[in-house]
Amino acid sequence: MEVQKVENLSYKDFMNEFYKPGLPVVFKDASKAWKARDLFTPDYFRKNYSDRKTVVNEKEYTMGELLDMIENSSESNPAPYPCKFDIPSKIPELLPLIRPLGMNYAVPNWFQSKMFPSVVIGNQTELFLGSPGGKFPVAHIDYFHTNAWVTQLYGEKNFIVYPRGQDEFMYPKPNNQWESEVNIFNPDYEKHPKYRNATPITVTIKQGETIFVPWGIWHSAESLTPSISVIFDQINGSNYDDYVNDVWNYKKDGNRMKALAVLAYCRMAKYFCKVGDLFGSVQ
Repeated sequence: MEVQKVENLSYKDFMNEFYKPGLPVVFKDASKAWKARDLFTPDYFRKNYSDRKTVVNEKEYTMGELLDMIENSSESNPAPYPCKFDIPSKIPELLPLIRPLGMNYAVPNWFQSKMFPSVVIGNQTELFLGSPGGKFPVAHIDYFHTNAWVTQLYGEKNFIVYPRGQDEFMYPKPNNQWESEVNIFNPDYEKHPKYRNATPITVTIKQGETIFVPWGIWHSAESLTPSISVIFDQINGSNYDDYVNDVWNYKKDGNRMKALAVLAYCRMAKYFCKVGDLFGSVQ
């Protein structure tokens, strides 16, 4: 598998060549639909949102503090990672700058339907800050069978992805099937000998580019420079039943009555979203 970089791709060709087969792809020009393109820089966020707060590794930081640390970081001394801000709750002023969220490719997205308020599991739109040396050493599959869309708006980042069918090489954690036991940047082949058969593919995402990572694809990332990304998830008719099953398995061991109510709600919402697809109202 090779991760292709494309531009001026039609929606129809995207669906046929990448979405339906479940293949990652990098769009060179999808983010041109956003006002955020060429706007999101460290200086922009220092000037406008320096006081916004988030928690990284159980410690609270302001945006300004994190940007200063990122600016002075190195591969051997990286800033705290990962630095994420939930855009709807922490920086809602950014929402008009990243519309249409799907960039005319990530559609339909039932998370954008009024049937799915922001509190529903998996519905995330995040601002992601990174620094040189910041990386996820553990490969993972995104929770709840969601598709991931990552747009690099400042700096560069490496994505490492694995073709489908390599689960046994990735050693999923016994207590968390979504994460690998393997440190992919420094694998221990004595402990994880099957990982020798894995075929990681690295692609560099440059400023302005967007990577689509289909559900079920093992992946990880590392920042090469100070970087700013926007990340969101996608569900629709193609992955919705798996999503609902995952939500049920996640919630059933807690308050069972609440879990049953969520399950019933999700099943009902499916039909409203399908109707919305017919009228093009779920973007």
